[in-house]
Amino acid sequence: MNRLIVFISLIVTLRSLNGEQFELVFKWKQLQYNDIQTEPGDIVFSGPVKPAPPTINETFVSYNNIPMGATHHKGRVFISVPRRRPGIPATLNVIDIEKQKKGNKSPALTAYPENRINQLHLDYHADLKHLVSVYRTTVDQCQRLWFVDTGMLEYPNNTMQVQRPQLWIIDLSRDRKVRTFEIPESIVQQGVGMASLVVDSDATTCDKSYAYIPDLVQGAIYVYSFEANRMWAFRHSSFQHDPQRAAFNVAGQRFNWDDGVFSITIGNRDPVTRSRPVYYHPMVSTSEFITFTEVLQNEALATNGGYDNLFQAMGDRGSNTQSTMHHFDDQSQVIFYAEVNRNTIGCWNTRSNFSAENHDIIHHDNERLIYPTDLSADASGVIWVLSNNLPTWIYSQLDVNEYNFYLWRQTPAKAIEGTKCKTEVE
Repeated sequence: MNRLIVFISLIVTLRSLNGEQFELVFKWKQLQYNDIQTEPGDIVFSGPVKPAPPTINETFVSYNNIPMGATHHKGRVFISVPRRRPGIPATLNVIDIEKQKKGNKSPALTAYPENRINQLHLDYHADLKHLVSVYRTTVDQCQRLWFVDTGMLEYPNNTMQVQRPQLWIIDLSRDRKVRTFEIPESIVQQGVGMASLVVDSDATTCDKSYAYIPDLVQGAIYVYSFEANRMWAFRHSSFQHDPQRAAFNVAGQRFNWDDGVFSITIGNRDPVTRSRPVYYHPMVSTSEFITFTEVLQNEALATNGGYDNLFQAMGDRGSNTQSTMHHFDDQSQVIFYAEVNRNTIGCWNTRSNFSAENHDIIHHDNERLIYPTDLSADASGVIWVLSNNLPTWIYSQLDVNEYNFYLWRQTPAKAIEGTKCKTEVE
């Protein structure tokens, strides 16, 4: 039996070598920060690294800082560190790649857009000019950074909704805030489930952009219109988790999760209807679903209901293919999946039928790709993947003497070379 397992593992590894392996950009044993400073009235982040005490203590604790999101734009990587434990100096950070010393594979993070905006108040009072907790970010075609601040501290045994969740938009060409939008209680009571978003934009009509925000807790998709400065919600059975796919086994950690709709990616625009397919899936599921932008952008439809048949199942990706984030590449028309149960990056060419046999593995690493938490693409189409060993951090103990967090990149063309995803393009 052991020989069979080894043989199967070898086959999977060889399949992953068909395409060119992802390039390792950065790796960290633990996160560190540049220039942690404070202003009067803010919590002080300083002092030695030490275990978190039973009561809230915001002294910097490196172990409690785990990166959840990574977005690259023009030489800068934006790293988000949600506040799931105390001792996090900045929930949103940046790394300027060109400013790193040659050979430095473990750069320190710099708070973005600045330290003060990332700091909590001593009494944890609400302040919508400050960031509380950010999971993932995205950059649109208008060079704007979008993200949701959940407004929530998810400390074990001490969860706290500090302030209303907000959608933030920052102009990266000037590093200036464009707008914030406070998400109303009529949409959602708490922000904890908004762990990602995607933006539907066009560089020629930036004001007509839409953000689509999945809520993995409430089982909803929220739609924000930049032009109208309004938000509405869709709720559907396909947004819920699949109880039959709730079992995970990652890096020796066995657990059951119930995360609902988690990731959304948008296909190419139809030249006639001008609509675009919207692909989405719950994290606790191996199925993919589809709707269209003309559906999501219809506020009246969201309000009045009757849209059940406009959200449809496409099929199943196959066993153990539960995925966090995924991304549609408009050149190859391939969707890339970050698959957490297999420590892999998977792919499917949208020109082929959606079935397990038409999916493939393009990158597999049982040591360094444990829990690929984020997968995104930059303006050049390059795929970026962040892995963070999250289940070990939650259920066991990370070895701080070993590397735990990895950032990868690869072009779609090289990634799919020699795979089923490439074959369907020819």
